[in-house]
Amino acid sequence: MTADVVIPTWNARDMLERCLLALRADPSPKRVIVVDNASADGTAELVGSAFPEVTLVSLAENAGFGRAVNAGVRAGDGEAIVLVNNDVLVEPGFVKAIVAPLSRPGIAMAAGLTTIAGSGLVDAAGIELDRGLAAYNRGRHGRVGRLAMPSGGAAAYRRSAWELAGGFDEALFAYGEDVDLGLRLRAAGWEAAEAADARGIHVGGATAGVDSPLQRELGGFARGFLLRRYRVLRSRGAAQALLVDGLIVAWGLARHRTLVPLRARVRGWRAAGPGERRALPEGAVDPAIGVVEAVRRLRRARRPA
Repeated sequence: MTADVVIPTWNARDMLERCLLALRADPSPKRVIVVDNASADGTAELVGSAFPEVTLVSLAENAGFGRAVNAGVRAGDGEAIVLVNNDVLVEPGFVKAIVAPLSRPGIAMAAGLTTIAGSGLVDAAGIELDRGLAAYNRGRHGRVGRLAMPSGGAAAYRRSAWELAGGFDEALFAYGEDVDLGLRLRAAGWEAAEAADARGIHVGGATAGVDSPLQRELGGFARGFLLRRYRVLRSRGAAQALLVDGLIVAWGLARHRTLVPLRARVRGWRAAGPGERRALPEGAVDPAIGVVEAVRRLRRARRPA
C-alpha cells in the first residue's frame, strides 16, 4: 500500500528537523509531505535545502492543524494517509507497520503507539472516549481501554474512506478533528485497529501545552462543537459530560481567574449549529470510563509537574 506521510508544522524548525531525520531513517516506502503554516523561523528554507526528497506545501497563513493536514492530503495520492506530529520521532519500520492494518477489510483507521521521551511510558495508543464524549490518550492512564480512533499525532487512514468522509472538519482549528473524523468513519461502517509495532517517541514541545491559555481556548471550542454535533447532552452520557465540563470551567475560574473554557465552549456550540446532528456510532464509547474514572483522569491531567 502506497503511503503519504503528512506533517503539519508552525514555527518548530528544530523539532521538525529531528522528525524528518527520523523518517529518513525509516526504510518504509513513503512520500513525505510537510505543510508549513506560514512559519517565520526558516522552516521552508530548511526543508528545501536539507530535505529535497520532501514535498513542501507552504500556506499563506497559520490555517490550523485540520486545514494544514487537508492541504497535505490533497498534495498526495497515496493509498494510505499517515499523520505524524512534528514532535514525534518515529522508529524504523513505523510507516510500514502503521499502514499494515489498512489492508484488512473494514479497517479505515490505524493507531500507532507513542511513548514519552525519557521515560518509556505510554503517551498514546490511539484515543478512547467516555460516555460524555471526553477523549483520552489510550494507555496513558494505566488501563488500555477500547480503541475509538487513532490520535492525529500518529495515525493512518485509508485514503478512499478519508475522501468519502471529507477529511478533517475545517471548522476546528486544532483539537477534536481526529475524534470527529473517527466518529464519522465509524458511522459509515468503518473500524479502527491498533498498530502496536508502529512506534514513535513523543519528545514534547506541542504548540498549546496542557492547560495553557491557548489550549483552554482551542480545546474548549472543539469540546462545545462536538457536544452539539453528536447530541451528547441528549444521550445517556449527558450527566457525565455536564459534570466533567463543569469541573473544567470551575478549575479555570478558580486557578486562572478566567471564563475562557466556558466562553470557548459556547462559541464551539454555536459553530456546530445549525448543521447536521449525528448520533454516536455503536461501539465508539468505552462504558468502563465512568464518572469516578473520568474525574481521576481530569485531576491527573491538571496536576502540576
